[in-house]
Amino acid sequence: MIAAVVNAVVVILGGALGLLFGGRLQERHTATLVSGLGICVVVIGITSAVETSNILIVILSVVFGTIAGELLRIEARLDALGDFLKARLGRHGGSRFTEGFVTASLLFCVGSMAIMGSFDAGLRGDYQTIFAKSALDGVMAVTFAATMGLGVLFSGATVLVYQGALTLVAAFVEPFLSAPVVTEMSAVGGVLLIGTGINILGLSPSRIKVGNMLPAMVVPVVWFAVAGLFA
Repeated sequence: MIAAVVNAVVVILGGALGLLFGGRLQERHTATLVSGLGICVVVIGITSAVETSNILIVILSVVFGTIAGELLRIEARLDALGDFLKARLGRHGGSRFTEGFVTASLLFCVGSMAIMGSFDAGLRGDYQTIFAKSALDGVMAVTFAATMGLGVLFSGATVLVYQGALTLVAAFVEPFLSAPVVTEMSAVGGVLLIGTGINILGLSPSRIKVGNMLPAMVVPVVWFAVAGLFA
């Protein structure tokens, strides 16, 4: 849990710095910074996605994972949680609170570093991956908080719960995490990061519901488990 706590604290501190200095930046400057980060997120996603050894697994993972996510209405629940927190904060929440909360939560939780870093921390006490991720998250939190406001800070709680849970269940899922499984999970996570980057850049006419695609991350585990039964 130490790694998850550190990551969450760094996100909150980065977000606080963004709120502190965001008012001193002109809107055109913050817009350019967010666009630059959006491009970086897309590049990171592409780098992970192209590592797949079987594109069919990635496609089926996104299809079945999205169907499950739509049925569970994950994105709507994240939005509702953001709206709930915003309502409790009143005028302090800001107009972009929910957008900042959902965008930052997805960005910080999707990807191989969040998953494998948590597993490394839980199984081997190796915090290097999470610490490196924390540094990246902190920098992004500064910029996003400067433009989207207080909601970015609250994404630190999402990071704590999500990565903390992964760390705790690491011992139970280790038998299922062969190298091919990890590769395909990272590739699927890369696809989701590309979607997040597109949302940040505003390239889609309507927001891509990346939250509803989150179950796709576990489909490779099921795929290889079933394939092993028929091998």
